[in-house]
Amino acid sequence: MNLLSRIFQYELPTQIVFGVNAIQELPQKVRKLAGSRVFVVSDPGVEQAGILKKVTDLLAESHITFETFTEVDREPDVKTIGIATGKAKEFAADLVIGVGGGSAQDAAKAVAVMINNEGKITQYAGLDKLPNPGVPIICIPTTAGTGSEVTIWTVISEKENNMKFGIGGKYLAPTLALCDPALTLSLPGPMTAATGIDALTHALESFVNKATQPVSEALSRESMRLIAKSLRKAVAQGDKLEARYDMLLASTIAAMAFNPTRLGLAHALCMPLGGKFKVPHGVANAILLPQVMEFNLVGNLEKFKEIAEIFGENTEGLPLRDAAELSVKAIRQLNRDIGIPAGLREYGVTEENLDYIAREGMTSGNVLVNPRKPTLEDLKEIVRRSI
Repeated sequence: MNLLSRIFQYELPTQIVFGVNAIQELPQKVRKLAGSRVFVVSDPGVEQAGILKKVTDLLAESHITFETFTEVDREPDVKTIGIATGKAKEFAADLVIGVGGGSAQDAAKAVAVMINNEGKITQYAGLDKLPNPGVPIICIPTTAGTGSEVTIWTVISEKENNMKFGIGGKYLAPTLALCDPALTLSLPGPMTAATGIDALTHALESFVNKATQPVSEALSRESMRLIAKSLRKAVAQGDKLEARYDMLLASTIAAMAFNPTRLGLAHALCMPLGGKFKVPHGVANAILLPQVMEFNLVGNLEKFKEIAEIFGENTEGLPLRDAAELSVKAIRQLNRDIGIPAGLREYGVTEENLDYIAREGMTSGNVLVNPRKPTLEDLKEIVRRSI
C-alpha cells in the first residue's frame, strides 16, 4: 500500500501520571474524578508486600471512604468478578482502583464496567460489546509487563471450562494510570523476567504486524530500547530504581503501542496455554517468542533487522535475511540471561495437546494481523518447538 494513501488512527483515553512517588497524587486524582466511595481491587501478594497499605493509607489520611477486595487470583475468573462486582454494588462504589499486576488491574477494570452493565461478564466477550460505560477506573501497576493500566482489554478466565477470553473496548480503558516505579522494587527476579518479556512481546508483535502505524512504531521502538538496556539489570539487581523506572515505562508505552494494532501469534497461543495449562502469561510469551519470530521473519525482514540492532547485534554488511535472523538469536540469549524456563513441558504440555492449542490459537484476532499468515500446522509446529 502507498503510505501516502493510508489513513491511521491513534487514541489514548487514559491519562498517565508517571514517576517515582507518583502514588502521592492519588487522593487529589480521586477527588478530581468525584470519587467518594472507592472500591480497591488487589491480590494477596500485593497486600502481603505492603503495597496495598500504601494506597489505602493515602485514602484514609485524606478521609476518602473505601473498601478493599483482595481475592483476585493469578488468573481472575468469572466467579471472582461476579463476587467483587456484587460487593462493589452493595458498597455503592463510584470509583474503582486496581492495585497490582495484570490480574488485579484486569479484575478492577471488569468490576468497574460491570457495575453499570447487566448480566454476566461472559456475554461481553469480544470487542465493543459493552453497552454502557462503567465508573471511573484508576490503575496502579506493581509489575512492569502487562500494560493493563492503559489498555482497552481485560482478560478473564472461565476456570470451569479451562478457558480464557478477552473483553475489549474504550469502556475498559482506565481513566487514569498512576505509574510509580518505586512500587515495583519488591518484585521477585523470576516475575520481573516474565513480565519484562511480556512487555517486550507487546512491543515487538505490534512493531512487526500488519496493523502497525507510525505512532505505535515509535512507541514500540522506544519500549524495546528500554528493555534491551534495563531488563537484565532489573532481574539481576532488583533494587536499582533506574532499571525499574525504565522497565515500567517500557511496559506502559508497549501497551500504548498495541492498543490500536493488536499483537501476533505469541499472544494468540498464550490464551489456551494459560487457560488450560496454567502457564503464566509472561512465561508463555517468553518461551514462544523466538519460535514465533523465526516463523514471521519472512513477513517483515526489515523490521526484524531493526530489532536485532536495537538488541545490540552487529548487522553491518550482512544480507537482509541473515541480519534479520540475528533478532531471534538476541531474544534467545536474553531469555537465557534472565532465567526463562527452557520449554512448555514443565507445565504439562505435550505433543498430544498440539491440536487443541493450535485450534484455540487460530480463533484469536491476533492471527489476522500477524505479519505471516499461518496454517493450523504452522501453529502446531511453533508450539512443538516450544515444548
